[in-house]
Amino acid sequence: MNKLKIALLGSIPKGDEERKNWIDWKTEYTEKITRAIPQAQFLHGDLISDNVGPELVVGHDLWLIKNSDIVIVHATSKIGAGTAQEMVLAKSFQKPLISIVPKDTHHRRSNVVFHNVTIEDWIHPFIAVVSDFVAQDIEEGISWIQSFLESPKKIKTLAVFDEAISSFEEELSDITKSYRKQGW
Repeated sequence: MNKLKIALLGSIPKGDEERKNWIDWKTEYTEKITRAIPQAQFLHGDLISDNVGPELVVGHDLWLIKNSDIVIVHATSKIGAGTAQEMVLAKSFQKPLISIVPKDTHHRRSNVVFHNVTIEDWIHPFIAVVSDFVAQDIEEGISWIQSFLESPKKIKTLAVFDEAISSFEEELSDITKSYRKQGW
């Protein structure tokens, strides 16, 4: 492979004032990935400014995803609406999606209890379902990319959502039945 086009997605500062104290996570990612995978090239949503208007910002970011080989999402803190939607569109474009979600952060928690059941490593359900791989850090993400390049794996598509609905209907059919009794 000549080039490996990687789209980097995640929060970026909303305005010049916020940017003043911002530490750009993309620098660490590009340095580490380039050392391990020299053919990697990067594009990200921070290459244009919102002053071009909403449609062009969305068009730019989706163009990056559509034309990438791999998508990496920086989800070390709470992701925004744009990043969440970009993740879904990555599946629409059938792109491998790696989410960087360290333990004990907003979208990944240890020993969370739901109705007296402890989940040791809870990952936000939408991130878990849409991601092809959830890594704790960029190094783990790099290992997955290297493994994927050596032996490509099946990539999730938008079908993951229909599969989730089918699983719900089959495995929790009593809930489905109760909803249907309500007219749904």
